[in-house]
Amino acid sequence: MNPVTFEPFDRLSQILKTHPRMQAFHALPELTRQLIVVGAPILTLTLLLGMVYYFVNPTVAMGSLASILAGLATGLGALPALLYREVSRKTLNTLLGGAAGVMLAATAFSLIVPGIQYGNQLWPKLGVYIVAIGIMTGAVFLVMVDRWLPYERYLENGESFSSLKKVWLFIAAIVLHNFPEGMAVGVSFGSGDWHNGTALAIAIGLQNIPEGLAVAMPLVALGYPRKQAVLIGLLSGLVEPIGGFLGVVAVTWFLPLLPVGMAFAAGAMLFVISDDIIPETQAHGKSRLATFAIMTGFIIMMILDNLLT
Repeated sequence: MNPVTFEPFDRLSQILKTHPRMQAFHALPELTRQLIVVGAPILTLTLLLGMVYYFVNPTVAMGSLASILAGLATGLGALPALLYREVSRKTLNTLLGGAAGVMLAATAFSLIVPGIQYGNQLWPKLGVYIVAIGIMTGAVFLVMVDRWLPYERYLENGESFSSLKKVWLFIAAIVLHNFPEGMAVGVSFGSGDWHNGTALAIAIGLQNIPEGLAVAMPLVALGYPRKQAVLIGLLSGLVEPIGGFLGVVAVTWFLPLLPVGMAFAAGAMLFVISDDIIPETQAHGKSRLATFAIMTGFIIMMILDNLLT
C-alpha cells in the first residue's frame, strides 16, 4: 500500500524545515530538542493558566486545566499506534464498553442530578423540566452535526476510508463530538463544585483513551506515519479545552446558564453513548464481555464520584 499523505501538512512541514530558525533548532543536540518541544508548551500553558488563576478567576483556570488534561488522554490512547498496526476487536469493544459505562455514570451523577438541583434553586420545581429540555437539545445538536458530517454513511455502505476526504471527515465528526465533553467539564467546574468537576474530568479522560486508539489505528492501517497518526489522535481531543473554557466562563459569568449547560452536555454525551459507542461494541455480534465492561465502568465511576464528592 502506498503511504497516504496529507498535502497541506506536508507543504507546511517543508516550509518549516527550510526556515533559518528551524534549521538552527535541528542543529541542537537531540535531547535538547526534545526538552524544548515538551517544555515550551508546558511552560507557556502554565504561565497562561497562572495568570488566569490569579488575575481573572480561579474557577476558570481550574476548569480549563481539567478539560486540557481530559483532552490529552486521547493522545495517551493513541500511543499503541506507535507499536501496533491493529488491536483485536474484542479488546477494543471491551475498552469502549468500559468507557461507555464510565460516561453513563458521569452523565447521571455529575451532570443530570446536580443540573436538576441547580435548576430547582433558580426556578423552584421546574429544574427537572429545564434539564429534560436541555438533554434533548444536546441530542438534537449532535444529530445536526451528523447531518453536516455524515461519516456513518461510509461505514454503513461498507466503504473503506481510502480517501483523505473521508478520513478527515471522520476525524472532524469526532472533534465536534468532543466539544460538548469539554464543555461539560467547564460547566461542572463553573458550578463551584470542584470535586464534581474533577470526577467528570476523570470520567471523560478515561473515555478518551479508547477513543484516541480508535482514531489512530485506522490511520496507521491506511499508511499514515505512526507518529503522525498519534499526533492526529491527540489533536482530535484538544478541542475539549476550547469547550471547557467557553463552558466555565459562560456559567461563571451568567449563573442561569448552569443547569441548561449541564443538561445540554448530558444530552450530547448520552446521544454519543447510545448512538455510537454501545452499538459499536455490539456491531460484530452480541458481546457479553462488552456488556459487563459497561456495567463495570459504570460501577467504578459511581464509586469514584461518591469518593470525590
